[in-house]
Amino acid sequence: MRLYRKEGNIIEILSFPNESVEKGDYLLIEDAEAQKALIAQVIDVQFANIPGILEELLRSLPDGGGIIQGEDVDPLEIAPHITYIQDSRLLICKIRATVEGEHLSPSTSWLPSRSQSSIKKLPIATLLKLAKVNGSLPITLGVTKENSLLTIDATSLDGKLNIITGKKETGKSHLSKLLITSLLQYKAVVVVLDLNGEYAGLGFTSDGKRNAYYNKIHVLTPAQNFKVALKQLHLNVILNILIHALHLPGTSAREFRRIWQFLKDKGCLTLHELGEAIRNWNCNQNVRDALFSRYHALVNSGFFTDNVAEANLLEECLLKAREEGGAIIINMRNTSPIDRQIVVEYVLGKLVELLTSWRLKAVFLFAEEAHLYLRETYWDDIVTRMRHFGIFTTFITNQPDTIRENIYRQADNIFLFNFTNEHDLEVVSRAARVDAETVKSIARDLPPHHCLVLGKVVRDFPMVVKVRALDVKTMGETRLFFSGVHTDGTSQTLSVAPYSVGENS
Repeated sequence: MRLYRKEGNIIEILSFPNESVEKGDYLLIEDAEAQKALIAQVIDVQFANIPGILEELLRSLPDGGGIIQGEDVDPLEIAPHITYIQDSRLLICKIRATVEGEHLSPSTSWLPSRSQSSIKKLPIATLLKLAKVNGSLPITLGVTKENSLLTIDATSLDGKLNIITGKKETGKSHLSKLLITSLLQYKAVVVVLDLNGEYAGLGFTSDGKRNAYYNKIHVLTPAQNFKVALKQLHLNVILNILIHALHLPGTSAREFRRIWQFLKDKGCLTLHELGEAIRNWNCNQNVRDALFSRYHALVNSGFFTDNVAEANLLEECLLKAREEGGAIIINMRNTSPIDRQIVVEYVLGKLVELLTSWRLKAVFLFAEEAHLYLRETYWDDIVTRMRHFGIFTTFITNQPDTIRENIYRQADNIFLFNFTNEHDLEVVSRAARVDAETVKSIARDLPPHHCLVLGKVVRDFPMVVKVRALDVKTMGETRLFFSGVHTDGTSQTLSVAPYSVGENS
């Protein structure tokens, strides 16, 4: 390989046919005299566009493109050299760092010698060692192209904002499960907003047996084993639900505040008493109607109860997980969009309450398809304000444009799976911790279950990893029409049960 050209932080290298270099590989450009070296990553591979190559290719074709019978005569034996030149490639590389001794710096201000520099592939394992991508709390994500392990440190997720994105069926949920179970090993408290019931099987192996995480997984299903009693709610939490999830106007909210205080002073904060108080309250009819419609939404959600014995399970689970770690899965699979927003508002309000009173130290929040249940303005709130309370969020989505641009700007780590759509790639490339060329060039060619890891977890050295397998029960599979049908289409072996009302009805 030979150094050809440098422009900004892009460096171009000539590579010859006998050298095997692919997109994503790292190169070390070493200048022995300067005692420095550049670390560059290949982001694109092109044919070397040498003047005359096109003419040579055209000349090598016989007239009309047909095969001419005869014998090739090459008295000067230049044909192999021409072939060598035709197959030469140009590597477009992004400079990632400068190495001086054992120290890395992001500076790209110096230029190595074009004639004296040596260029060689830099093994990922060596790069990880140089960049000190390790730590006392290792999480093995998978293997790199060179079959070396890519291990990150759990502390690089602590206090950080993470985004896992990619198109459908590329392995996003699998990676988030891997991160969750790895965090559990280090006694972290994890809350998962699970839209499709995909995480409910984390406590079981793929063949249905209990695994090492079984006692740390708590699946809470709203309106079933997850309910709250009004008397245990703080006024701010219920007001957040009414205003943000049920869109209660400000005037009605003020009346609700008075009603709530009245019932609290009387010591009878129940659903029945709340309904009666709204009915008899001396207020404008429009306000009463607005309050009644929200009251019925609360009642119909089935999420609220007057029985204290079956309530407050979330707080119990969180406090239980505080010592030995645990994951609280909020299973919202069969929950309607409005009820989903009510539950999420409550969960976030409860988390803030426990964190501000220091009853909890910090929480890792995994939000699957969060755009479906969080109001837009809540993104900023979670990322900025709640971060200071100790809520460290990981967003998982296959629609990157639903996440606001300012969130990408603040993201510390991005786990990017394959995208072929230009618009999606354009959105992700706005992230502050990566350059657009790398995202657009490498992410487009990623095979399934391969992930481009960007950000602090890899010390800003983008790396491609094949995410390792995880032995947990897969949930939330897509229901297929043709499953169980033989390929000849003649003997469908489906057992049809009589009509029954199941949990999905």
